[in-house]
Amino acid sequence: MELHVDFEVQMQHILQDEYEAFRNSLETEPQVSIRLNGRKSNFKGEFPLVPWAKSEAYYLPFRPKFTMDPLFHAGAYYVQEASSMFLGHVYSQFVDSDSPWVLDLCAAPGGKSTHLASMMNGNGWLVSNEITKSRVNILAENMQKWGAPNVMVTSNTPNDLGKFYSVFDMVVVDAPCSGEGMFRKDDVAIKEWSIDNVRFCAERQQQILKDIFPALKEGGILVYSTCTYNEEEDEKNVKWIVNELGAELLSVPLKEEWGITVSDYGYHFYPHKTKGEGFFLAVLRKVTSDSMGCNFKKVKNKLTIDKNSIKTLSNLVSSSAEFVQYGSTYYAIHKEKFDKVSYLSEKLRTLYAGIPLGICKGKDFVPDAALAFSWELNRDNFSCIELTWQEAITFFRRENLFLNDAPKGVLLLLYNGIPLGWVKNLGNRCNNLYPQEWRIRMEADYNEYSQLIK
Repeated sequence: MELHVDFEVQMQHILQDEYEAFRNSLETEPQVSIRLNGRKSNFKGEFPLVPWAKSEAYYLPFRPKFTMDPLFHAGAYYVQEASSMFLGHVYSQFVDSDSPWVLDLCAAPGGKSTHLASMMNGNGWLVSNEITKSRVNILAENMQKWGAPNVMVTSNTPNDLGKFYSVFDMVVVDAPCSGEGMFRKDDVAIKEWSIDNVRFCAERQQQILKDIFPALKEGGILVYSTCTYNEEEDEKNVKWIVNELGAELLSVPLKEEWGITVSDYGYHFYPHKTKGEGFFLAVLRKVTSDSMGCNFKKVKNKLTIDKNSIKTLSNLVSSSAEFVQYGSTYYAIHKEKFDKVSYLSEKLRTLYAGIPLGICKGKDFVPDAALAFSWELNRDNFSCIELTWQEAITFFRRENLFLNDAPKGVLLLLYNGIPLGWVKNLGNRCNNLYPQEWRIRMEADYNEYSQLIK
């Protein structure tokens, strides 16, 4: 691995006599880890646990061809770097509200947001935001497949969101950074690294933090993280948050065997000491108060929904919900959150909020792909068909699927009991309702399938 000389000098200064061990660790294979969706899978396997993620995450001894696993596409688990799963431990230590409002500011592709959604367990509300338009669609896909009903995906600037004063109990800023912690996995990060880029990233991170800080409630928790090692983007920026924005640094309980390095202003994950990639995280509490709060005005649904349609929609989900129509799609939003969510949805660039239910085409109701994955799907309202592996992959490839012995009409497809999506069975063939943009393009090969969830 060809490292920039300035990077080596920097790391020698930080790590001192540990530098050679760190340098050697960069030549080893990266760890592969997955985190389970507890609402869909409850696998107790033989793989070693990620220690700071309790019983929900595992290290794998090899990297499977995840594309060949139907349950990967069904949101039964998420392939996530182990170090970043530390966020779940932080959440469990510092969020004690029964109904928290949480913002994941830089959320794509969705690792931390799916983790937060699991920790929140359907309570409160999660705003999962990604400013980069080329990345926000994959975020929306991953969040819909995860299935949490209390999520909205947005694509706004920190400044846009910062105008909603004192809304969030927790704000997570996994800031764009110089990517030093990804060197073992990403050759591009090595080539693009420079001292100037580190300084540029540090300044951009400060602007992001300054813009979003007003949206955090007084007493709320700010989680600041990067996948880098240097002090400019890590410790110095945390010190800047304390001195300039008005926050106190909090201590996170650790176990010595986790191998996490404690610094004066946060926690480092070094690959020669922890089983994961390079990562930095700090937890702070906001101690300043804003002069105003956000005035949430009641939003009137411009498209009224008749009583018969409401009855049909109510049968689709198991929770008590309000129903709203945006464009041609119906959505279900928890009643107690409806006014606040509707207001945010109108003011922000929102891809979706709550549970996308589907659309009406004439007399027919066509369910949305996201409804199949939802934790609150009422399965009793649908005919369910268990698929073979080959049939499941055929479905995800959006190829012709023939279910001659199945009843006609809209069918909910399952694999190992977990919902995959919808088809409309016409008898001689099926209309595949899986989204075109989500389809598998890789050729199917059962020999590359590894059954991780049992």
